[in-house]
Amino acid sequence: MSIFQKIHYRTLYIVLGLVLLFCLLLSAGVGAVYLSFGEIVDFIRHKAGYDAAAVNPIHEGLFFQIRLPRTVLCVLVGAALSVSGAMMQSLFRNPIVEPGLIGTSAGSALGAALIIVLGKASLFDSISFLGDLLMPFCAFLGGLVATLLVYSFSASLNKVNISIMILAGIAVNAIANGATGFLAYMARDPQARSITFWNLGSLSGANWKIVLIVAVSTFTGLFLALRFAKPLNALQLGESEAGYLGVNTKRMKISVILVNTLLVSVATSMVGIIAFVGLIVPHFLRLMKGSDNRYLMIGSALLGAIVLIVADLVCRVIIAPAEMPIGIVTAFVGAPVFLWLLTRARRSASKGGFYG
Repeated sequence: MSIFQKIHYRTLYIVLGLVLLFCLLLSAGVGAVYLSFGEIVDFIRHKAGYDAAAVNPIHEGLFFQIRLPRTVLCVLVGAALSVSGAMMQSLFRNPIVEPGLIGTSAGSALGAALIIVLGKASLFDSISFLGDLLMPFCAFLGGLVATLLVYSFSASLNKVNISIMILAGIAVNAIANGATGFLAYMARDPQARSITFWNLGSLSGANWKIVLIVAVSTFTGLFLALRFAKPLNALQLGESEAGYLGVNTKRMKISVILVNTLLVSVATSMVGIIAFVGLIVPHFLRLMKGSDNRYLMIGSALLGAIVLIVADLVCRVIIAPAEMPIGIVTAFVGAPVFLWLLTRARRSASKGGFYG
């Protein structure tokens, strides 16, 4: 890892940006119907009004209406989950925290499931004016309630007890998943299938409307996360020390939890639960370049986008022409990595804080 420590952040961003661009082109072309790089260029030129060779209208529609929105959604969701994970790890001062562990994802999925099953009930008539934003709004509330419950149980005497946090997260996840399962049991077949897709995670329903909603939440969350970078750096010294440096730790905690919930809940409401991305990506960057949140947020956004695009490619190719839910792929890869992180954390427990 000493080699990575010598790499300047700007160089790392350039490398990640180039890898992301390559993954974008690869994702746009790979699938049940292969689209070459030349075809993609012709599609873009034709769409922009420039003279281009005759294009296949079916392939052009496939690129602009299915492949491109799906690829862009991968970038946005991967960035949102990774930035969220980086924020939560800094807030709890523990490198093995991720949104799924503390109930945010399960709470958001429960909020989305309520809309799927009970969306036409009079309970939601008062907020029906939200239209397409109704599901993200309810997912946000579900994720916020779950996260606050876990935090309230784990915080005592101005400190966060990590063991209690994990146990509280297990309990809240169990309640949320049980409620979601009950809703799926009550639901009609189409609704039950929708909830199943939510639990497994899928980007197959991507369209430009979904991309726009997730883009607003992701860019807003990333902007706010960068504003909290310095206070989060100060928090790594301890809450008392951060207070001496002028950080209002109580207000900052609430703000970070709100931003985290915004990022995770909107993404979850659109693509379902995708576990472990928010854990692996920021942790890997901490191992590479340390824990400075001023750079970690942007790096997490870039690397998270790359990881999710690669995972989505695997989903589309591994059982082609069928498609595997992306949550299965991230779980198979992420769970072993999480166990390795637990082992690493146990070995370095005496160090008393973040590495780097």
